[in-house]
Amino acid sequence: MNKFKNKAAACAAKVKKARDERSYVRELAAICTEIAGEARMEPILKRWRDVNSGRMPDRAPVWCRPAGCWAEMLPKETLVCKDPFLREMEYYFRQTLLRRDIDDDHPVYKYFKVNAVIDVTPDPPYGFEYKRHSLDEEGSAWGYESALQTASDFDRLVVPQYKFNPRKTAELLERYCDLLDGIMEVKPSAVNGYFNVATVCTQAANLRGMEKMMMDMILEPHLMHRMMQVITEGVMNYLDAIEESGMIFPNIDEPMFLSDPLRPEAEGGKYTLKDCWCAGNSQEFDQVNPEMTQEFLIDYQNRIFERFGAVSYGCCENLTQKIGQVLTVPNLRVFVSSAWSDLAEIVERTSNDKHCIMWRHSASDVTCLDKLDKVREDTEYGAKLLEGRRYQVVLRELQSLFGRENRIYDWAQMCKEVVAKYA
Repeated sequence: MNKFKNKAAACAAKVKKARDERSYVRELAAICTEIAGEARMEPILKRWRDVNSGRMPDRAPVWCRPAGCWAEMLPKETLVCKDPFLREMEYYFRQTLLRRDIDDDHPVYKYFKVNAVIDVTPDPPYGFEYKRHSLDEEGSAWGYESALQTASDFDRLVVPQYKFNPRKTAELLERYCDLLDGIMEVKPSAVNGYFNVATVCTQAANLRGMEKMMMDMILEPHLMHRMMQVITEGVMNYLDAIEESGMIFPNIDEPMFLSDPLRPEAEGGKYTLKDCWCAGNSQEFDQVNPEMTQEFLIDYQNRIFERFGAVSYGCCENLTQKIGQVLTVPNLRVFVSSAWSDLAEIVERTSNDKHCIMWRHSASDVTCLDKLDKVREDTEYGAKLLEGRRYQVVLRELQSLFGRENRIYDWAQMCKEVVAKYA
């Protein structure tokens, strides 16, 4: 399991002796290209492309996002580089090596993607600083506070404007290209990672706070609509800037989104958002009834989703009572069934021809329990239920391994074994 972790340690020992941070990071990048070239990578990529493009894969892809566990798996104090830029790259490549040791279906490529720089006015967007309260302790919880305190504050909301910055983007590209020259191709894109710009409920909670936002839907619905309209217009302006930049590299290579091209070929040789995936969810609306969720959230999100070629909807919220609302989402390809949703109901009401189910496992069950026996039982139950369906198995939002260093690896191997049995 620790082959690549040990390789990273050997690289680190050399840099500590030679004090050559740049060569060290280049060595890490070279090891990552080795991972990308492994024979196992071809079936991993095919598995994802099949499941998200309407074909049955050899088995469901299994993927983990360690999230908060990175603080335990890769503590910042173990990083070797002192230069901020090289330190960031060291962290990224060492994460890739650790992901290889997890041995899930994480895709790795022989190229590196760089975010295009998009400037925003005003900054902060919408004209208000987000406010939160916390315990001021590492890893502790936090709560939303209302930036919009009074009805008159809603009149001060500003629709943000966005503009592509070619100079800063070129400077950034030059720096990455110089570092990775001869090892990895560098590709710029304004659409990277888990692209969830349609999750406008998060911005709403950031601006108004959870409690006041929910009360507004009942007592002051016009204020809620005013805020959602401004937020949605801001997102649309951002998407306009992305398309005008000409810097779109389709995100069909990302975990959870990995698929065939969304269109046979780009129009006029230029990619648009129709060649890209978008994610959205309704986490802050978990306790809101289906009708209000449609009126105050999904109707706004659908304006954003219409611009994309494929959509993934849902995260950690329970969507059991909102399946009908989610099915109104245009270009919906992935329906997320969280650990709190009724998987059987989602299987019953979605279509295998149209929808891949992202089956989310419970992070707390995987990391908190002494053994994986219960998780295995749940996985057997779900895999039987999903037999004959296209689905992914995803574990996200972990916060601690509680000292169980091999727990994610053990989970990944167990899941791969079980889903293969019912493939």
